[in-house]
Formats: sequence, structure tokens, C-alpha cells
Amino acid sequence: MQPPATASASERRQSVRAGVVWDGVRRLLEAPGAFPEQQARIVDVGGGTGGFAVPLAELGHTVQVIDPSPDALASLDRRAHERGVADRVTGQQGDLDDLPSLVDGADLVLCHGVLEMVDDPAASLAAIAGVLRPGGHLSLLVAQRHAAVVARAMAGHFQAARELLDGDATTPAGGRAGRRFTHDEVVDLLTAAGLEPASVQAVRVFSDLVPGSLLDLEPGATAALVELERAVATRPEYLPLAAQVHVVARRG
Repeated sequence: MQPPATASASERRQSVRAGVVWDGVRRLLEAPGAFPEQQARIVDVGGGTGGFAVPLAELGHTVQVIDPSPDALASLDRRAHERGVADRVTGQQGDLDDLPSLVDGADLVLCHGVLEMVDDPAASLAAIAGVLRPGGHLSLLVAQRHAAVVARAMAGHFQAARELLDGDATTPAGGRAGRRFTHDEVVDLLTAAGLEPASVQAVRVFSDLVPGSLLDLEPGATAALVELERAVATRPEYLPLAAQVHVVARRG
């Protein structure tokens, strides 16, 4: 998921944030025998305007986007038509609570940046497991606590850093950021839902620390940063530094 040469500044920054996650999802889809049919049935919970859904449809998969925002779904529809994949992308208004009634079955569920805001993460993961076919996969992207503590401390918000440090995955979601998770908490939640973690990646290890002006003005900086993020994504020593953790889990 590389930005075109004419990409805007926001698109270049988004490519850095999404590159590692896109790599992980695409590797999963391309793995031999990962899906019983070449065309996977994908559900993108909170998929918004189709940043993942449309490229996945362009690869030949069918994608059902579930999002609470009618404006986002309207943008999704326009994007899908513009890219010629409207026949493979559908949008429905709803959220994780509506999953059992909206989804008949899925080979892959994307849940990116959504678990932080739900009332009960364990129940939400159980709902996802319930719509996955046996052998199906979940791509889960969550905000990580360790890096958030460091970021707040570096910004001088020491009390906020301490409060976040002492929190855990059971702390109710509050404010714009919602919950933060550690890798171990994510693994425990997935296992309790009957999902087996298969891979983990560190996401946004450096990108939040790099000035946006550098990506906007320095030729080749975005591509170099994407490659650096990819190089450290699977190195466990960098996981605590990542703003997000990407876990792919399998339903047995």
C-alpha cells in the first residue's frame, strides 16, 4: 500500500501508519490454503470510507463494511464506484454489537482501532469469533499502552502517564482515545474468545515521532520510513515501543 507520487501529505502519513498492517493482511490472504475459495469473504468492522475494503476488493475479495457513520458509508460507496469494485463492496450501518445479526459468516474479520472504544472487549471478540468460519482469521489492530505512557510523559503530561500506566484492559473506555492494551492482554482476550494468535506485529514504532514536515518536504522520506517500520515490525524488542499492536488470530 504505497502512496502514489502525487499523494497528499495526509495520504503519505496514512501510508506509513497502514503499511505494516496491510502487509500482514495481504500475506494472510496469499498464504497457500488459507481460504477454501480463492475469493475470501471479508468483514471490515469500523471500516469507514474503505481504506482497506476497496484495495481488498480490487484483489478480488468480497468485503462487507460495518460502520456506525452514514457519512463514512456514503464515502465508501463513492470510492468503490470510482475504483470499479462496487459489486464486491457493501456497506451496512452498525457496530460490533450488531455483528451476529448482520453477518452470516466470514473468512476474515478486520477489527482495526475499534476494540479500544467498546464497553466489553471480551464480549466483542466472542461476537467476532461467532461469525468466523472454522479456520477463519481475525486481523486485530489495537492501541498499545506502553508507547502511550511514554508519549504522555514526553509531552509533560506526567499524571496522565501514571494513570495510564496503572490501567489495564478492563478499564472502561473513556474519552477520545479509549482503552490501551498490552500484548499479553490482547493474547489473553483472544484466547478466552477461542481465537489462537498466529502472528504479531509492531505498528507505528517511529512514525508518530517523526515530524510531519519531514515527510512532506524530504524526497523519499515516506518510502524510507515505511521500509524502516517494516524492518522492525516483527522484532520483539521493538514491540513495547509501538503505538499499535497488530495480531492475526485463527479460529480453531
